[in-house]
Amino acid sequence: MGKNEFLTPKAIANRIKAKGLQKLRWYCQMCQKQCRDENGFKCHCMSESHQRQMQIFGQNPDRVVDGFSEEFENSFLDLMRRSHRFSRVAATVVYNEYINDRHHVHMNSTKWATLTEFVKYLGRTGQCKVEDTPKGWFITYIDRDSETLFKDRLKAKRLKADLVDEERQERAIQAQIERAQCSLPSTEAAGSDDQNQEEDPKLDHNLNGGKVAFLLQPSLAEAKGSQGRCEIRVRGGNRGIQ
Repeated sequence: MGKNEFLTPKAIANRIKAKGLQKLRWYCQMCQKQCRDENGFKCHCMSESHQRQMQIFGQNPDRVVDGFSEEFENSFLDLMRRSHRFSRVAATVVYNEYINDRHHVHMNSTKWATLTEFVKYLGRTGQCKVEDTPKGWFITYIDRDSETLFKDRLKAKRLKADLVDEERQERAIQAQIERAQCSLPSTEAAGSDDQNQEEDPKLDHNLNGGKVAFLLQPSLAEAKGSQGRCEIRVRGGNRGIQ
């Protein structure tokens, strides 16, 4: 069996090692190649393919760095959207999940030197809610998807409609109270008129069937005479003076 056969123990071990994460300093982002040791990385840097990639990078380095930065940001936010959409999580936890992918974009190829700078950038741009705690940086994803925004607008519209209905009911109740207060004095006046009308027949009844007596004091001319007394009796329809 040859030295570099596919099923040799060494070949299997090399494939197992290649599947896992290796040291970041031996990774070439331009060529997307991971080397296992310093010697391998040195040989890769001297290769013709790497030299061509470095020439491309030298023509417009800012554009290349911005491209890697945008790819890193999009991949990081996609992971946040899938795994931690509605939760508050440590930034290091999300980053460790992100670098589990062997072909991920490394942070040293972006415009952010550290994870802290990247987290602050997410907070400034309003893509995540950032909190600095004694236990480290915590981030919360801000969902701005069209479906979520549509649901939020519908919810706000329902709440506004409920408030309008409550205000309309309150205005109707207030109008009823005002109408009741306006009609209250007229009701009292009508009640007093009815009471007077109820009292008048009693007076007429006393005049028609009762007895009325008057005591007349004598004048100065008649003071010497006898005292006079006059009685007026009203019985039925007849009147007599005695």
